[in-house]
Amino acid sequence: MNFLVIEGNIGAGKTTLAQMISSDYNAQLVTESFAGNPFLPKFYANPSTYAFTLEMSFLAERYSQLMNELQNRDLFKDFAVADYYFMKSLIFASVTLSDDEFTLYRKFFNLIYARLPRPDLYVYLHKDTDVLQKMIKKRGRDYESNIADEYLDNITKAYFNYFKQQSEFPVVIIDTTNIDFVKNDKDYLKICDTIFQNSYSSGITRVIL
Repeated sequence: MNFLVIEGNIGAGKTTLAQMISSDYNAQLVTESFAGNPFLPKFYANPSTYAFTLEMSFLAERYSQLMNELQNRDLFKDFAVADYYFMKSLIFASVTLSDDEFTLYRKFFNLIYARLPRPDLYVYLHKDTDVLQKMIKKRGRDYESNIADEYLDNITKAYFNYFKQQSEFPVVIIDTTNIDFVKNDKDYLKICDTIFQNSYSSGITRVIL
């Protein structure tokens, strides 16, 4: 494996899992840099005004970071693990943008997506919306405090719609609603076994832990 992606909805634990795998499996860690994005708090306060600006800024940042990290690999690491994939841009944009905005956005996306490497394995951490909300509140980011259930539901649906359409690489959907891989070592090991002890072909594999 050269490139592993850990994805999920907001609050699913993707960054935490990517960090744990990076530490335990000698992997180069690629984490999304969003804390300094000036449009994110503005978007949550006024989505219709700032959605397109936010999604375009994320598009540029994600492309730049992934290209830099994956083209300049750490030779002392066995593989790269990222807590997002570039397709995340299109998935979120399909929820946040109007039809006209999304049509324009997709043109920009398609121009640059072809240049990026595909993951060897794409892992999606699924949690029910009520659990996501608990995790969001637990980490206490002010600008996330009023995220609606409907928004999280729509993001989940957008991910699943994407999975049904893509066939470029293997997707493993792991339902982590009822486990805690941070506090419970057995849960973490189950996830790692699912990722590293199996081989997957292109398409979707669903796992409930």
